[in-house]
Amino acid sequence: MFKIVKREEMAQGTVILNEIEAPLIAKKAKPGQFVILKANETGERIPLTMADTDPEKGTITIIYMIVGKSTALFKTLQVGDGYEDVIGPLGQATHIEKTGTVVCVGGGTGVAVLYPITRGLKEIGNNVISIIGARNKDLLILEDKMKAVSNRLHICTDDGSYGHHGFVTDVMKEVLESNDVKLVVGIGPVPMMKFVSKITKDFDVKTLVSLNPIMIDGTGMCGGCRVSVGGETKFACVDGPEFDGHKVDFDELAKRLQAYTAEEKESYEEYGE
Repeated sequence: MFKIVKREEMAQGTVILNEIEAPLIAKKAKPGQFVILKANETGERIPLTMADTDPEKGTITIIYMIVGKSTALFKTLQVGDGYEDVIGPLGQATHIEKTGTVVCVGGGTGVAVLYPITRGLKEIGNNVISIIGARNKDLLILEDKMKAVSNRLHICTDDGSYGHHGFVTDVMKEVLESNDVKLVVGIGPVPMMKFVSKITKDFDVKTLVSLNPIMIDGTGMCGGCRVSVGGETKFACVDGPEFDGHKVDFDELAKRLQAYTAEEKESYEEYGE
């Protein structure tokens, strides 16, 4: 059992933070990698990119939004409870190098994935401009942590309740127009990453996105997470989860992510009964 040592409810209880005892994973994990968790013996395998690691304490941190049956089951786990399985680290780590000015763009729970990458880019001397957003102020997460690892932080909310009234892409475009940006890292909902990549392509700025399509075994055996990148089929779990945003077929990805919407909804409703 992988025991939960810290639990925090965020974004009005719709987002949950778990710090989990997993010393071997914490020792080896790098920014951008993910783990697969299973709540109990009959639970579903869920891939989540790690939001933080602490090798000295032997813990990893995950942050997830409650969107279906399995994440609703995860929410019932309290401090002292544990996950049946935590497997990892999996996937390719983020390639972190000093390039100059870097823009890190995060939306929703994608900010949790973005945080360790942003920290890594700042620690080696990059000038990091971060832009994070949510639908409203109450759904914004990790503002203080992102501020601590950024040279400059911009906040956006769709409804204007906090920071810039509008999308993260609005501010990103302004930053690209006034700075010599060498790299953009965009992590969040698929539509957000699609438009981040579309805009940065116009500016000819290298862009990384983190894809979280359907993953099942996390080892490339099942093919459930295949995506088209540059006209080639890639597996997000072993070739990614990060890819060149200018080469990703986002329309195909969006369709694949909707493949089991009806079944997921039915399962969630049955669980809540």
